[in-house]
Amino acid sequence: MSSTAVSPTAHMPNWQANVARAFSRAAPRYDALANAQRQIGETLWPALPSRAANILDLGCGTGYWTQRLAERFPQAQVTGLDLAPGMLAHAQACYGDAITWQQGDAAAQPFKNDSFDLVFSNLAIQWCRDINAVMGELERVLIPGGQAYITTLLPGTLAEVATTWQRPEALLQTPDAQTVKHAVTQSGLTLTQHTAEQRQFYYPDLNAVMASIKGVGAQVARPNAQLTRRELAAAQARFETLRTPLGLPVSYHCFTLHLEKTR
Repeated sequence: MSSTAVSPTAHMPNWQANVARAFSRAAPRYDALANAQRQIGETLWPALPSRAANILDLGCGTGYWTQRLAERFPQAQVTGLDLAPGMLAHAQACYGDAITWQQGDAAAQPFKNDSFDLVFSNLAIQWCRDINAVMGELERVLIPGGQAYITTLLPGTLAEVATTWQRPEALLQTPDAQTVKHAVTQSGLTLTQHTAEQRQFYYPDLNAVMASIKGVGAQVARPNAQLTRRELAAAQARFETLRTPLGLPVSYHCFTLHLEKTR
């Protein structure tokens, strides 16, 4: 399959364009920093069905999971959808044109009805402001009997980082589990299984923490701000009060969903 040309971010709302630009900039180093994201995504892998014909990786990023899906289901048609053109360009450069790379919004997907029998999405839909629209689109693009396997993030994710920088607004503004489940119900999809859990990852120092969270696009520094040595030292001191024998903790409140289109 050939790749699809990506459209510029200029036509997106400001918040979407900002997210797209942030992830596009992060694309070259994303894979090296995405250990937590990879570990969370692995929880979906054993649950996937044995067969699939048309697969969508929703929020595919640099294409790591898209390529793994293509390898696991070698007879399937695989598509990677992402908002960030830089991520898609990186994915195409790494994995070629056997996978279709498509720019688009999870809440307004550029696909026909009943296009996919399997949707995979790892830590992507937390960036979508309208969770009802996302679930409605999943119901639309899945075939009857199609399934979606999703991880997303719940409120409280990266709380230690927000505390360290004294910027609670830096926390991801994600819907809570009840809101997500209600959106699933409203869409007509069936929630066959769900799990909420807090996972902690540990890092040797503040620099390692800040590098790691770029994978989920958290913005903790004020735009164009130059931190003084005193501010940086104060942040490091605050984080050190949270240190454990394993290192500095960073919490991810994970929500795993298995959805099915039963009608």
